[in-house]
Amino acid sequence: MSLSMAPKDSSWWVFTLPAFLGSKILVDQYFILTTLSIFLSLALLSYLLSPGGAAWKNNRTRLGRVAIPGPRGIPFLGSLLSLSRHSLAHRTLSALASSHPSRRLLMAFSLGRTPAVVSSHPQTAKEILTSPHMSDRPIKHSARCLMFSRAIGFAPNGPYWRLLRRVAASHLFSPRRIAAHEPGRRSDSASMMAGISLDQSLSGAVSVRKHLQKAALNNITGSVFGRRYEGAEAAELEEMVREGFELLGAFNWSDYVPWMTFFYDPRRISARCGALVPRVRKFVAGIIDEHRVNKRENVSYSDDFVDVLLSLDGDEKLDDDDMIAVLWEMIFRGTDTTALLTEWILAELILHPEIQSKLRREIDDLVAAKEGELTDADVAGLPYLQGVVKETLRVHPPGPLLSWARLSTSDVHLSSGMVVPAGTTAMVNMWAIAHDPAVWEDPLEFRPSRFVAAMGGADVDVRGGDLRLAPFGAGRRVCPGKNLGMATVAMWVAKLVRRFEWAEDAASPVDLSETLKLSCEMKFPLSAVVMERNVLC
Repeated sequence: MSLSMAPKDSSWWVFTLPAFLGSKILVDQYFILTTLSIFLSLALLSYLLSPGGAAWKNNRTRLGRVAIPGPRGIPFLGSLLSLSRHSLAHRTLSALASSHPSRRLLMAFSLGRTPAVVSSHPQTAKEILTSPHMSDRPIKHSARCLMFSRAIGFAPNGPYWRLLRRVAASHLFSPRRIAAHEPGRRSDSASMMAGISLDQSLSGAVSVRKHLQKAALNNITGSVFGRRYEGAEAAELEEMVREGFELLGAFNWSDYVPWMTFFYDPRRISARCGALVPRVRKFVAGIIDEHRVNKRENVSYSDDFVDVLLSLDGDEKLDDDDMIAVLWEMIFRGTDTTALLTEWILAELILHPEIQSKLRREIDDLVAAKEGELTDADVAGLPYLQGVVKETLRVHPPGPLLSWARLSTSDVHLSSGMVVPAGTTAMVNMWAIAHDPAVWEDPLEFRPSRFVAAMGGADVDVRGGDLRLAPFGAGRRVCPGKNLGMATVAMWVAKLVRRFEWAEDAASPVDLSETLKLSCEMKFPLSAVVMERNVLC
């Protein structure tokens, strides 16, 4: 047999692998173990030497004459596990801060590779919120996917954001426009009370939240879109808003550990955002097109927000994508806070019948004196009602961490001697401040009189002027709709307390347990028994 005819075995090299892989020339197991040990040792050393956790390495907590204290958390993840394991992050951060006096002023911690600070002190909180170098917001993955990077809440500080803020202050939330939409708010409250009365007669008790949320959605769509929705359209809108709430409020690991996006998304946030956005665009774009067809020549204060945005000219004019983002954000921000705050108020009034009676007397006395329907101006002049609303904002702030954090654009020097480095996520724990016995006397007691001057209290400004209680934030990023929200809640509470006597549902007692989503809400929705009074509202 010739050599050319000999069979050729091309797989011979397989049999050499054991010897080859065992060779120290290619792979040395001791080298691998040594390298791994060095890496882990360096990671542990970085962790041990970095107050605040690994995101604060290189002594970034010590830029000022006073170092920022804080927990180290665990390597790589920082404090993520402790904050994600317990849904009440404001309480966890408050407990961590209370373990050392200086942590109340400012505490550093790590969220994965994100350096963060939180203040539980009014003065430090004021410096953070009013600093010109704290006018940006870190934007969550879900917020970016849902177009909010072009809306007032998340748009970065710059010419575009300043334009949105000017439009909001001058056109959308001006006092005259709020007053012009008062009849719509009264109509929504009348429909809400009719629904509550029917629910009580049919069921013997009232599931309060659904009525408040429906009224809140009707109220905001009336102001923003110029109409209230019924039937299939209402169901679609409610479903989109509910899905958006869940996505924006969900804890997302990839916000802090980006590489997890590729293999760990248990709530399918990216996929759900991708499915929701086209629906939102189609819905809102259709409303804008309808308004274009019936465009008004002269826009008045009673016209809706879409008409206002379409009337803008020159430098103020927005393109369609930006209008969709702005309008959709208003629906989100204007719906849940109003309903959930009113629910908290009613829950506290049920648990404190003597406060409910005192409030009802104040409202009844005013109505008897004026002999007419309650107005925004009337309820704004009721000190005990305002005290009830403020005390609920103190005990149950809707955004206990002021909803969305700030992002430092350069080093921020504080009066305490601490320095917050550029690129740091900064939070204010309003819940901790509002429950601090050094700030408030008997902070766990629900006592509206603390805000009534005639009862020995103080008339505290809750719109950002006093950081002992600033549920709407402060500084440049203060909530632009704060006046509208306060007017709506005060009006609803006045009408609900005058129309009904509120009592506990024996089958479902009031439980003030919290759950933190986009806002801090009652974990167990309020169920109540109402007794209708023979009065005119």
